[in-house]
Amino acid sequence: MERILGGMMKTMNSVKPPRMTALRELHDAEDGNPFSILIGTILSARTKDENTAKVVKKLFAEYKTPKDLAGAKIKDIEKIIRSIGFYHVKARRIVDVAKIIQSQYKGVVPDNLDQLIMLPGVGRKTANCVLVYAFEKPAIPVDIHVHRISNRLGLVETKTPEETEFELMKKVPREYWLRVNDTFVMYGQNICKPISPMCNVCKIKKLCKYYKTRNAS
Repeated sequence: MERILGGMMKTMNSVKPPRMTALRELHDAEDGNPFSILIGTILSARTKDENTAKVVKKLFAEYKTPKDLAGAKIKDIEKIIRSIGFYHVKARRIVDVAKIIQSQYKGVVPDNLDQLIMLPGVGRKTANCVLVYAFEKPAIPVDIHVHRISNRLGLVETKTPEETEFELMKKVPREYWLRVNDTFVMYGQNICKPISPMCNVCKIKKLCKYYKTRNAS
C-alpha cells in the first residue's frame, strides 16, 4: 500500500502539487473541530470542493456552535448555503443535526460510527470522514474517487462504495487507513479522472489493472 500511496503523491507533485481536499482544508482551518467537519461533510455531497470550503467558512462565521446552528432559521441558512447543490434539503438537515447534537449529546459530536450514522443524512461515508478528519480514528471513507480508483487498480472488484469500503478494510493494513481517502480523492480529482485519466504521467500504472487491460496488445 505504501507503493500505491507514495506513487500517487509523487505523480501529483511531478505534475503540479495538488490543492488540498475540502475536508483536509476544513480540518486544518478549524483545527479538526468535529462539528465543523461533520456539517462540512454533509454540505460537501455533490458539491465542488472549492464551493464547499467557501460556504462552510461563511456558515461558521455566523453560527459557531451546535447551539447557534440549532436555533437558526432554515431560511437564514439557505441564504448562506444557496450556492451549493440541494441547499434546501441540506439547510434543514444541518439544523436538524445541530439540534440532535445539542440536545442528545450536549453539544459534543460522537466519535463512533454507530452513533454518527443515526444522525439525519449521515451515511457511512460521512461518518467515516468525521472519524478520520475530526478524530483521526482509522476508517476508510469511500466516495466516487476512492471507489473508482480502487476498482481501476484492481484492489477490489465491487459495484458500490459500501462494498468497496468493506473490501478495502480487509485488504489495506490499518496503519494506512487515515491516508487512503485524502490521497485517493486528490488523485481522482487531479490524475485518475473519470474520463481521460492521465495514465501517461501515472507512476503506479504498472500496478494498475485498468492500465494493463487498456494497453494489452
